[in-house]
Amino acid sequence: MPTPFPGMDPYLERPGVWEDIHTPLILEIANLLEPRIQPLFRVAVERRAYQTMLWEPETPAAEPETLLAPRDAAPGGVKPRACELPLPQQVIEHFLEIRDVISGEAVTIIEVLSLDNKLTPEGRQEYERQRRAVLGGPANLVEIDLLRAGDPFPMRVEGQSVRSDYRIVVSRAPFRPHADVYLFGVRDAIPDIPIPVQRGKTEPMLPLNEILHNLYDRAGPDLVIDYRQPPDPPLSAEDAEWANPLLQRFRS
Repeated sequence: MPTPFPGMDPYLERPGVWEDIHTPLILEIANLLEPRIQPLFRVAVERRAYQTMLWEPETPAAEPETLLAPRDAAPGGVKPRACELPLPQQVIEHFLEIRDVISGEAVTIIEVLSLDNKLTPEGRQEYERQRRAVLGGPANLVEIDLLRAGDPFPMRVEGQSVRSDYRIVVSRAPFRPHADVYLFGVRDAIPDIPIPVQRGKTEPMLPLNEILHNLYDRAGPDLVIDYRQPPDPPLSAEDAEWANPLLQRFRS
């Protein structure tokens, strides 16, 4: 069943759902771009790994005596209480590099942001480190942010009153610090995005809306999404009212 939304489906942003869409979306982008940039360039799927601290789902705490023994009261009568600590978890994220076939150098980096990139201190720090490296180097950057949660990464936008749920940045290396940003909301189709590869050459267009909707149709996330509940993060009151008619077929 097709997504009920014209562009980004906000229900895909929920933790546990976006992770299942994130990597397949990156691979679909690679598959679409590959024939459009050959024979001079190729697309490589790259990965980065880092550790973040993860809280386990809340469970009833065991009595202190069952965790470590003995647990007698300390001098002064203070008895230890049960507590939980976050556990380290390795995170592996994929991104794309468009490379020159002859030199092997990366000419364009394409990032699809993850929830860890925006919400966890370690993930945000790691992504900011890589973002700085790309913006300070010779490669172009295409940064796709389809997540309303978390703060956007730094940029100054003309007309600060412009409201957007989502944003896509196209930073062409020769023109930095200037870049293009596509700002759009949950009511909009995701715009087609030019992918800069070589200065002065035609830039292939990335039909991201079509790619995401086709992926939705094949992956069937509606089988696990409960459209009777609000999305996470919730929509604004105005957008929720706008979305209600779109969701009726899922709620009947």
